[in-house]
Amino acid sequence: MNISVIVPCFNEEQAIEQTIQELQQATSEFEQCEIIVINDGSHDGTPAVLQRLSEMTSNLMVMHHAANRGYGASLKTGIRRAKGDWIVITDADGTYPNHKIPDLIRLTEHNDMVVGARTGTEVKYPFIRKIPKWFLSRFVAWIAAQPVPDINSGLRVFRKDLAKQFMHMLPDGFSFTTTITLALLTNNYLVHYEPINYEMRIGTSKIQPIRDTLRFIQLIFRMGMYFAPLKVFSPLIAIWCVAFMLSTAHDIYNLENLTDKTLIFLMLFLNTGLFALLADMIDKRSPREHK
Repeated sequence: MNISVIVPCFNEEQAIEQTIQELQQATSEFEQCEIIVINDGSHDGTPAVLQRLSEMTSNLMVMHHAANRGYGASLKTGIRRAKGDWIVITDADGTYPNHKIPDLIRLTEHNDMVVGARTGTEVKYPFIRKIPKWFLSRFVAWIAAQPVPDINSGLRVFRKDLAKQFMHMLPDGFSFTTTITLALLTNNYLVHYEPINYEMRIGTSKIQPIRDTLRFIQLIFRMGMYFAPLKVFSPLIAIWCVAFMLSTAHDIYNLENLTDKTLIFLMLFLNTGLFALLADMIDKRSPREHK
């Protein structure tokens, strides 16, 4: 297999060398494998560490963003330059068990994407991240119509051609992984979740729970609108339908006349339903490949 391992890196001078060493060891069994590290505008000692490592490692490519552009932007930079047919992504902070990468790669024989789901026996991350993750996971599962054990794991393997197919909608921030998960699931590609452990990161986290949770919710609604508009609008359609029927019953039995309120509920019900049907028709007629 021709494999490209992509590692976004922003101010990770404490962990990046260990990460690259782990990746070298984990991918040693694959003859055609490159490691691409994207320095996303780091302002600590990360560039110096990467310069030293690139001089010592033959299959390591280091790319630099002049300024911090975001996690997703770094992955997209790496994907565009990758030579491999299969993309492996992992983080530079020491949280993911990179020694599991060969196992994930082997599972791609019958799958389009293999995700290292953080559902193993040793999963360590702050409790404050568990609350929004619980709600978001269930919302994503509802949109995708199937269980999603981990919506945004940063350790996964996927086909490069699929990433390029959805590149125009993949965001520049942390929501990259959530987006590609929904994109593949709602287009009936085969996604496998393999349980892995997850360690506390080395260094300071860049995630801001409240801001990033709000961004995740916004993103999931947007992706739901794009790939499953009928599902997104169905609760609202149901609310307007029930409101219309209750208002109609009240007007007929109590007022013996239809009021403006009832007509407004009817218009909301019809307009929302027609909009959802139109969005669904546009989605079904889009030129994306449906498997």
